[in-house]
Amino acid sequence: MSRSRHSALLAFIAVAALTLTACADPAEPGAGTAKGEAKGKTPTTDVVSSVKKHEPAAELLPEEVRKAGTLRIAAATGSPPGAFYEKDGTTLSGADIDFADAAAKVLGIELKREVASFEGILPALSSGKYDLGTGNFGVTEERLKTIDFVTYINDGQGFAVREDSELKEVKDLTALCGLTVGTTAGTTFEVTLEQNKGRCAEEGKKPYEVKTYSDVAAVWLSLQQKRSDVIMSTINGLRYAVSQQEGLRFVNEFKRLDVGFAFKKGTPLAPAFQAAVNRLKEDGTYDRILKKWGTTESAIEKSQISPPELKGPAPK
Repeated sequence: MSRSRHSALLAFIAVAALTLTACADPAEPGAGTAKGEAKGKTPTTDVVSSVKKHEPAAELLPEEVRKAGTLRIAAATGSPPGAFYEKDGTTLSGADIDFADAAAKVLGIELKREVASFEGILPALSSGKYDLGTGNFGVTEERLKTIDFVTYINDGQGFAVREDSELKEVKDLTALCGLTVGTTAGTTFEVTLEQNKGRCAEEGKKPYEVKTYSDVAAVWLSLQQKRSDVIMSTINGLRYAVSQQEGLRFVNEFKRLDVGFAFKKGTPLAPAFQAAVNRLKEDGTYDRILKKWGTTESAIEKSQISPPELKGPAPK
């Protein structure tokens, strides 16, 4: 078992009761349910198999790709609703998986998927090891220097705490002064926290401490075991988790980011994948995927190729 797959499996086991329970209602597959219902299950609605090849989009692929009929994709795994292993330890699920598989069907190709570490995927794209990658990669100015993106959702940065926490809102990172903040390594969360660490001292306050972990499971456990006072992660991931577990509270959205399929800079694949995402919006598959994973608020109007990083605070 690869290290990344092993970590993902441990993430499922260690925090199954905390973050990896789902909201599927047997009477309405894929729909959200109230807390305490359908615990231990994840949405299983098939939203991909009915997708048909769309010739105008497929024709945008380079000729050699059309002939080969395959692309190499690297997938980072963590917890719902993005990408994760089911209880069997082998089945990959999540919105990232569905979007990639659906786009491939539109283009009439097969994806050869390999699970890889989040922090290793973008460098591996630049080296040519993979053709594309998924992992809830947010579009940032720094990443745009070496990576092209084809956007398919809008997610971003948020915070969660234990329910008894006095932290009510984080409009500015100085609200974290004096606290211990847990997050995953190699992410925009870590970068944001580290870049703003000195702000507390500037205001005469005790700095916050950043603790980074290799996987989502360890981040949640640090909060549960009171080694972290607050955690910073994806908006969708945090909301999913707190909707499934008592004793946790979503604080607020901090910053929104466009999220996309990642490619090596200058890739000829981007126009085809952009057309594929927009086709999924046209035929209704896009909305079905979002509904399945309870992320309808992350819908975008249309897919873009390497748009500028979104600036400003998240909407209230």
